[in-house]
Amino acid sequence: MSHVRAALYLDFDNVFSGLHKLDPEVAVQFASDPGAWLRRLSTTVTTDAPRRWLLLRCYLNPNGWVYQTDSAGDQARLYFSKFRPWFVRAGFDVIDCPRYSGTKNAADIRIVVDAVDALSADTRYDEFVIASGDSDMTPLLQRLRRSDRRTTIVSPADAAEAFTAIADRVLDSQQLLAMIQGESVDVDDETDSEVDAEFDEPVADVVSDQSEAYEAFRTVMTSEYNAASEPMNMASLASRLRTQLGQSVADSNWFGFGSFARAVASLKLPNLRVSQHYLWDDSRHSAREPAAATPQRIVLPEPVERLANQLDLPRLPASGWPAIYQTLADYARSHRFNLTECTGWSRDQLRDQGLPVSRNAVAFVVRGTSFGGCPLHRQPPPAAAEICAAFVSNVLGRTEATEITFSEDEITTVRAWLGAPSNGGDEPTGRTENPS
Repeated sequence: MSHVRAALYLDFDNVFSGLHKLDPEVAVQFASDPGAWLRRLSTTVTTDAPRRWLLLRCYLNPNGWVYQTDSAGDQARLYFSKFRPWFVRAGFDVIDCPRYSGTKNAADIRIVVDAVDALSADTRYDEFVIASGDSDMTPLLQRLRRSDRRTTIVSPADAAEAFTAIADRVLDSQQLLAMIQGESVDVDDETDSEVDAEFDEPVADVVSDQSEAYEAFRTVMTSEYNAASEPMNMASLASRLRTQLGQSVADSNWFGFGSFARAVASLKLPNLRVSQHYLWDDSRHSAREPAAATPQRIVLPEPVERLANQLDLPRLPASGWPAIYQTLADYARSHRFNLTECTGWSRDQLRDQGLPVSRNAVAFVVRGTSFGGCPLHRQPPPAAAEICAAFVSNVLGRTEATEITFSEDEITTVRAWLGAPSNGGDEPTGRTENPS
């Protein structure tokens, strides 16, 4: 098969609102240049062959809006209708879906009807890509599976397990933001493709048409390497270089090499050695020992175990949660927010502290914090206590949607395990569920 015949159904309000809570700048990039991420999606999380988009539909409420904060700190409404021409230009059939009630438009119903109609069309669609985190469409995925069609969910939120479990593939918030920004999509949490340290294959010369940007990279990287007094954390170094070198990194995907580590390897720095997370000069530095692995499965209190099973709450010791909140607060205070960089940087900081945490676990907390009303991109940056309160508020709020019932004592146990005050403290109010 030369390509996969695919149909894409985008619930714009759901996806854009979810992205906006995580990172407003990336949300605007998603809506302003859909053609760019659409091209990347054609080859992302595929198995047989690239996707050929036979059907592209965007369901949008033209009167929908979010608050956008300008450089002066003032807020103004950003209407979704502003982005309609860009989706038309990218080849989407844009379907207006005004609200039928105070909080709900008809996008999910329209998607279901149109997708079921497509099953009986003369053209056979091999794959249905549903860009939404709305679990109301779970019956649609069940219907598509009965018809032996592959399904992929694209969602910026923690969609319900009943929804994602039916899909063949899921592109989560971290992967979606990376794809929109032209970064490597790290499908396997342990692979860390952005800083992949495998240099076995020869590095080709693929930078002839961007020599100026590549030479700037060479200058900065060589200076960092020569000045280093100890092994350098690769995720943190990649983050700094992205900031210094600007858009050229994303546009070229590390100058055509596909990852930071392979771009570094092309420089042929003297005595360069690498591990999964560090690089160093073998003549001047001692190799950094990897963090110790978790010795055994962590035993969770029964109500926390239910959250781990139903919401995919990371299985972490009680002592680990405050460390995550503090590390995220440190990142927010010292960096311009980028989810991909945040999860890598925080993961490495936590492992240096002896807490082996995956990037997916960090991303879970970042999403919960954002949907709990305290995004890391907020100014002034949130403190660790605020991050904790927002995250715990979101987790407990999601139990209602999944019909998990807790007694007061069990809620106290959950709050204590997650490092929150037992009395509820000053938790932010507002929506804690996923956008719909």
